[in-house]
Amino acid sequence: MKKKVVIALGHRALGTTFPEQQVAVKKSAKVLADMAEAGCQLIITHSNAPQVGMIHTAMNEFAHFHSDYTGAPMSVCSAMSQGYIGYDIQNALRAELVKRGIFKTVSTILTQVLVDPYDEAFYHPVKVIGRYLTKEEAEQEEAKGNHVVEESGNRYRRIVSAPKPQAIIEIDAINALLDAGQFVIACGGGGVPVMEQGNVLKGASAIIEKDYAAGKLAEMTNADTLLILTSDEKVEIDFDSDHPAALEHITTAEAREHIKAKQFGETAMLPKIQASVDFVSGQEGREAIITNLEHALDALAGKTGTHITL
Repeated sequence: MKKKVVIALGHRALGTTFPEQQVAVKKSAKVLADMAEAGCQLIITHSNAPQVGMIHTAMNEFAHFHSDYTGAPMSVCSAMSQGYIGYDIQNALRAELVKRGIFKTVSTILTQVLVDPYDEAFYHPVKVIGRYLTKEEAEQEEAKGNHVVEESGNRYRRIVSAPKPQAIIEIDAINALLDAGQFVIACGGGGVPVMEQGNVLKGASAIIEKDYAAGKLAEMTNADTLLILTSDEKVEIDFDSDHPAALEHITTAEAREHIKAKQFGETAMLPKIQASVDFVSGQEGREAIITNLEHALDALAGKTGTHITL
Protein backbone atom coordinates (compact mmCIF):
# COMPACT_ATOMS: atom_id res chain seq x y z
CA MET A 1 0.00 0.00 0.00
CA LYS A 2 1.11 3.53 -0.67
CA LYS A 3 2.21 5.70 2.23
CA LYS A 4 -0.55 8.20 3.03
CA VAL A 5 1.01 11.62 3.68
CA VAL A 6 -0.62 14.87 4.77
CA ILE A 7 1.53 17.75 3.52
CA ALA A 8 1.03 21.17 5.12
CA LEU A 9 2.38 23.84 2.77
CA GLY A 10 3.58 27.00 4.48
CA HIS A 11 3.70 30.59 3.27
CA ARG A 12 6.96 30.15 1.32
CA ALA A 13 5.36 27.44 -0.80
CA LEU A 14 2.57 29.79 -1.88
CA GLY A 15 3.87 33.34 -2.16
CA THR A 16 1.80 36.41 -1.31
CA THR A 17 0.50 38.19 -4.42
CA PHE A 18 -1.34 36.60 -7.37
CA PRO A 19 1.80 36.49 -9.60
CA GLU A 20 4.01 35.27 -6.73
CA GLN A 21 1.54 32.51 -5.94
CA GLN A 22 1.43 31.21 -9.52
CA VAL A 23 5.24 30.96 -9.60
CA ALA A 24 5.46 29.45 -6.11
CA VAL A 25 2.86 26.73 -6.64
CA LYS A 26 4.66 25.52 -9.78
CA LYS A 27 7.79 25.02 -7.70
CA SER A 28 5.77 23.32 -4.95
CA ALA A 29 4.03 21.10 -7.53
CA LYS A 30 7.39 19.66 -8.63
CA VAL A 31 8.12 18.58 -5.05
CA LEU A 32 4.61 17.15 -4.62
CA ALA A 33 4.96 15.23 -7.89
CA ASP A 34 8.30 13.86 -6.67
CA MET A 35 6.47 12.50 -3.62
CA ALA A 36 3.80 10.94 -5.84
CA GLU A 37 6.50 9.22 -7.90
CA ALA A 38 8.09 7.99 -4.66
CA GLY A 39 4.84 6.18 -3.84
CA CYS A 40 3.00 8.63 -1.60
CA GLN A 41 -0.73 9.22 -1.61
CA LEU A 42 -1.02 12.99 -1.23
CA ILE A 43 -3.37 14.88 1.05
CA ILE A 44 -2.47 18.55 0.78
CA THR A 45 -3.33 21.44 3.05
CA HIS A 46 -1.91 24.94 3.09
CA SER A 47 -1.63 28.27 4.88
CA ASN A 48 -3.59 31.34 3.79
CA ALA A 49 -2.41 34.18 6.06
CA PRO A 50 -1.51 36.81 3.44
CA GLN A 51 -4.32 35.73 1.13
CA VAL A 52 -7.19 35.80 3.61
CA GLY A 53 -5.96 39.16 4.92
CA MET A 54 -5.95 40.55 1.39
CA ILE A 55 -9.48 39.26 0.73
CA HIS A 56 -10.78 40.59 4.04
CA THR A 57 -9.23 44.00 3.38
CA ALA A 58 -10.50 44.16 -0.21
CA MET A 59 -14.06 43.12 0.58
CA ASN A 60 -14.44 45.42 3.55
CA GLU A 61 -12.72 48.34 1.83
CA PHE A 62 -15.18 47.94 -1.03
CA ALA A 63 -18.11 47.95 1.41
CA HIS A 64 -16.65 51.02 3.12
CA PHE A 65 -16.95 53.04 -0.10
CA HIS A 66 -20.18 51.47 -1.38
CA SER A 67 -23.00 51.80 1.11
CA ASP A 68 -25.21 49.32 -0.77
CA TYR A 69 -22.80 46.49 0.10
CA THR A 70 -21.88 44.90 3.41
CA GLY A 71 -18.49 43.68 4.56
CA ALA A 72 -17.59 40.00 4.19
CA PRO A 73 -17.57 37.84 7.35
CA MET A 74 -14.34 36.06 8.24
CA SER A 75 -15.85 32.68 7.35
CA VAL A 76 -16.64 33.88 3.82
CA CYS A 77 -13.12 35.29 3.40
CA SER A 78 -11.67 31.95 4.53
CA ALA A 79 -13.82 30.09 2.01
CA MET A 80 -12.70 32.43 -0.78
CA SER A 81 -9.04 31.91 0.07
CA GLN A 82 -9.48 28.12 0.08
CA GLY A 83 -11.04 28.29 -3.36
CA TYR A 84 -8.47 30.36 -5.18
CA ILE A 85 -5.37 28.87 -3.51
CA GLY A 86 -6.68 25.35 -4.12
CA TYR A 87 -7.40 26.28 -7.74
CA ASP A 88 -3.78 27.27 -8.33
CA ILE A 89 -2.31 24.25 -6.48
CA GLN A 90 -4.52 21.67 -8.18
CA ASN A 91 -3.85 23.03 -11.66
CA ALA A 92 -0.08 23.29 -11.11
CA LEU A 93 0.07 19.78 -9.64
CA ARG A 94 -2.13 18.29 -12.39
CA ALA A 95 0.12 19.80 -15.06
CA GLU A 96 3.26 18.44 -13.37
CA LEU A 97 1.75 14.96 -12.96
CA VAL A 98 0.59 14.79 -16.58
CA LYS A 99 4.08 15.83 -17.70
CA ARG A 100 5.41 12.75 -15.86
CA GLY A 101 2.75 10.40 -17.19
CA ILE A 102 0.80 10.25 -13.92
CA PHE A 103 -2.93 10.61 -14.54
CA LYS A 104 -4.62 11.39 -11.24
CA THR A 105 -7.45 13.75 -10.44
CA VAL A 106 -6.47 16.50 -7.99
CA SER A 107 -9.52 17.93 -6.21
CA THR A 108 -9.95 20.85 -3.85
CA ILE A 109 -12.57 20.28 -1.15
CA LEU A 110 -14.05 23.42 0.34
CA THR A 111 -13.68 22.34 3.95
CA GLN A 112 -15.54 23.40 7.09
CA VAL A 113 -13.93 22.64 10.43
CA LEU A 114 -15.95 22.40 13.62
CA VAL A 115 -14.84 24.49 16.61
CA ASP A 116 -16.08 24.60 20.18
CA PRO A 117 -17.98 27.85 20.95
CA TYR A 118 -16.65 27.60 24.51
CA ASP A 119 -13.01 27.30 23.43
CA GLU A 120 -10.86 29.51 25.67
CA ALA A 121 -9.29 30.99 22.52
CA PHE A 122 -12.45 33.04 21.94
CA TYR A 123 -11.60 35.02 25.07
CA HIS A 124 -8.01 35.64 23.94
CA PRO A 125 -7.93 36.67 20.26
CA VAL A 126 -4.44 36.61 18.74
CA LYS A 127 -4.73 36.86 14.92
CA VAL A 128 -4.56 40.41 13.51
CA ILE A 129 -6.53 40.70 10.27
CA GLY A 130 -7.70 43.21 7.69
CA ARG A 131 -7.09 46.87 6.92
CA TYR A 132 -6.19 49.67 9.31
CA LEU A 133 -9.15 51.38 10.96
CA THR A 134 -9.75 54.85 12.26
CA LYS A 135 -10.67 55.25 15.91
CA GLU A 136 -14.32 55.75 14.92
CA GLU A 137 -14.33 52.60 12.81
CA ALA A 138 -12.63 50.67 15.62
CA GLU A 139 -15.35 51.76 18.03
CA GLN A 140 -18.00 50.64 15.54
CA GLU A 141 -16.36 47.22 15.29
CA GLU A 142 -16.26 46.86 19.06
CA ALA A 143 -19.92 47.85 19.24
CA LYS A 144 -20.65 44.87 16.98
CA GLY A 145 -18.85 42.59 19.44
CA ASN A 146 -15.60 42.33 17.46
CA HIS A 147 -12.17 42.73 19.02
CA VAL A 148 -9.81 45.52 17.96
CA VAL A 149 -6.16 46.06 18.77
CA GLU A 150 -4.42 49.45 18.70
CA GLU A 151 -1.16 49.62 16.78
CA SER A 152 1.37 52.45 16.58
CA GLY A 153 0.36 55.82 15.20
CA ASN A 154 -3.20 55.75 16.55
CA ARG A 155 -4.15 53.04 14.05
CA TYR A 156 -6.39 50.08 14.79
CA ARG A 157 -6.97 46.62 13.33
CA ARG A 158 -9.34 43.75 14.00
CA ILE A 159 -8.01 40.80 15.94
CA VAL A 160 -9.70 37.40 15.86
CA SER A 161 -9.48 34.16 17.81
CA ALA A 162 -7.71 30.93 16.86
CA PRO A 163 -9.78 28.06 18.33
CA LYS A 164 -8.65 24.42 18.10
CA PRO A 165 -10.25 22.19 15.41
CA GLN A 166 -12.63 19.56 16.76
CA ALA A 167 -13.76 17.74 13.59
CA ILE A 168 -13.77 18.10 9.81
CA ILE A 169 -17.27 18.33 8.37
CA GLU A 170 -16.42 17.07 4.86
CA ILE A 171 -14.21 14.18 6.04
CA ASP A 172 -16.40 11.53 4.38
CA ALA A 173 -15.99 13.20 0.98
CA ILE A 174 -12.23 13.52 1.53
CA ASN A 175 -11.88 9.86 2.49
CA ALA A 176 -14.05 8.73 -0.44
CA LEU A 177 -11.67 10.46 -2.86
CA LEU A 178 -8.65 8.97 -1.10
CA ASP A 179 -10.21 5.49 -1.24
CA ALA A 180 -10.54 6.02 -4.99
CA GLY A 181 -6.80 6.69 -5.16
CA GLN A 182 -7.10 10.40 -5.89
CA PHE A 183 -5.11 13.35 -4.53
CA VAL A 184 -6.96 15.82 -2.31
CA ILE A 185 -6.46 19.43 -1.24
CA ALA A 186 -8.45 20.15 1.94
CA CYS A 187 -8.62 22.24 5.12
CA GLY A 188 -6.88 25.16 3.37
CA GLY A 189 -5.95 27.94 5.79
CA GLY A 190 -7.14 25.76 8.66
CA GLY A 191 -10.57 25.35 7.06
CA VAL A 192 -13.65 27.52 7.49
CA PRO A 193 -14.33 27.56 11.26
CA VAL A 194 -17.96 26.72 11.98
CA MET A 195 -20.10 26.11 15.07
CA GLU A 196 -23.13 23.84 15.29
CA GLN A 197 -26.43 25.55 16.06
CA GLY A 198 -29.04 22.81 15.96
CA ASN A 199 -28.78 21.33 12.47
CA VAL A 200 -27.20 24.50 11.06
CA LEU A 201 -23.49 25.29 10.72
CA LYS A 202 -22.71 28.93 11.47
CA GLY A 203 -19.42 30.52 10.43
CA ALA A 204 -17.27 31.68 13.34
CA SER A 205 -15.37 34.97 13.37
CA ALA A 206 -12.05 33.20 13.81
CA ILE A 207 -9.05 31.66 12.07
CA ILE A 208 -7.95 28.10 12.78
CA GLU A 209 -4.21 27.56 13.03
CA LYS A 210 -3.23 25.72 9.84
CA ASP A 211 -0.92 23.27 11.62
CA TYR A 212 -3.61 22.11 14.07
CA ALA A 213 -6.03 21.59 11.19
CA ALA A 214 -3.33 19.62 9.33
CA GLY A 215 -2.93 17.39 12.38
CA LYS A 216 -6.68 16.83 12.60
CA LEU A 217 -6.78 16.06 8.85
CA ALA A 218 -3.96 13.53 9.25
CA GLU A 219 -5.78 11.93 12.18
CA MET A 220 -9.17 11.69 10.44
CA THR A 221 -7.72 10.31 7.19
CA ASN A 222 -5.62 7.78 9.12
CA ALA A 223 -2.44 9.09 7.50
CA ASP A 224 0.94 7.49 8.08
CA THR A 225 2.89 10.75 8.06
CA LEU A 226 2.24 14.40 8.81
CA LEU A 227 4.74 16.51 6.88
CA ILE A 228 4.78 20.17 7.92
CA LEU A 229 6.76 22.44 5.62
CA THR A 230 8.24 25.61 7.05
CA SER A 231 11.23 27.88 6.36
CA ASP A 232 13.96 25.77 8.02
CA GLU A 233 15.45 22.37 7.22
CA LYS A 234 15.28 21.34 10.89
CA VAL A 235 13.72 22.66 14.07
CA GLU A 236 16.19 24.30 16.44
CA ILE A 237 16.21 24.72 20.20
CA ASP A 238 18.27 27.27 22.14
CA PHE A 239 18.06 29.33 18.94
CA ASP A 240 18.59 32.61 20.82
CA SER A 241 21.80 31.36 22.47
CA ASP A 242 25.39 30.99 21.28
CA HIS A 243 24.87 27.25 20.80
CA PRO A 244 21.59 26.51 18.96
CA ALA A 245 20.95 22.80 18.42
CA ALA A 246 19.08 21.24 15.49
CA LEU A 247 16.61 18.50 16.41
CA GLU A 248 16.75 15.40 14.22
CA HIS A 249 14.84 12.53 15.86
CA ILE A 250 12.85 13.16 19.03
CA THR A 251 10.07 11.34 20.84
CA THR A 252 6.76 12.90 21.81
CA ALA A 253 7.94 12.86 25.45
CA GLU A 254 11.05 14.82 24.52
CA ALA A 255 8.97 17.25 22.45
CA ARG A 256 6.70 17.87 25.45
CA GLU A 257 9.72 18.65 27.60
CA HIS A 258 10.92 21.20 25.04
CA ILE A 259 7.42 22.72 24.99
CA LYS A 260 7.48 23.05 28.80
CA ALA A 261 10.86 24.76 28.52
CA LYS A 262 9.31 27.24 26.03
CA GLN A 263 11.81 26.32 23.33
CA PHE A 264 9.33 27.00 20.54
CA GLY A 265 7.89 30.41 21.42
CA GLU A 266 4.15 30.93 21.29
CA THR A 267 3.25 31.40 17.63
CA ALA A 268 5.47 30.27 14.73
CA MET A 269 6.91 26.87 15.73
CA LEU A 270 4.83 25.86 18.75
CA PRO A 271 1.65 24.91 16.79
CA LYS A 272 3.75 22.76 14.45
CA ILE A 273 5.32 20.85 17.33
CA GLN A 274 2.07 20.52 19.29
CA ALA A 275 0.11 19.36 16.23
CA SER A 276 2.85 16.81 15.52
CA VAL A 277 2.79 15.49 19.08
CA ASP A 278 -1.02 15.22 19.09
CA PHE A 279 -1.05 13.32 15.79
CA VAL A 280 1.75 10.92 16.63
CA SER A 281 0.34 10.21 20.11
CA GLY A 282 -2.98 9.04 18.68
CA GLN A 283 -1.74 5.74 17.26
CA GLU A 284 1.41 3.62 17.01
CA GLY A 285 3.37 3.76 13.78
CA ARG A 286 2.67 7.40 12.99
CA GLU A 287 5.38 9.93 12.26
CA ALA A 288 5.52 13.71 11.99
CA ILE A 289 8.24 15.51 10.06
CA ILE A 290 9.06 19.23 10.03
CA THR A 291 11.35 20.57 7.32
CA ASN A 292 11.35 22.98 4.37
CA LEU A 293 10.12 22.52 0.81
CA GLU A 294 13.61 22.07 -0.61
CA HIS A 295 14.33 19.05 1.63
CA ALA A 296 10.85 17.53 1.72
CA LEU A 297 11.63 14.41 -0.31
CA ASP A 298 14.87 13.73 1.56
CA ALA A 299 13.04 14.23 4.86
CA LEU A 300 10.43 11.64 3.86
CA ALA A 301 13.32 9.26 3.16
CA GLY A 302 14.70 9.89 6.66
CA LYS A 303 17.78 11.76 5.48
CA THR A 304 17.04 15.15 7.06
CA GLY A 305 14.35 17.19 8.80
CA THR A 306 13.05 16.92 12.36
CA HIS A 307 11.25 13.60 12.95
CA ILE A 308 8.82 13.11 15.83
CA THR A 309 7.73 9.60 16.84
CA LEU A 310 6.39 7.81 19.89
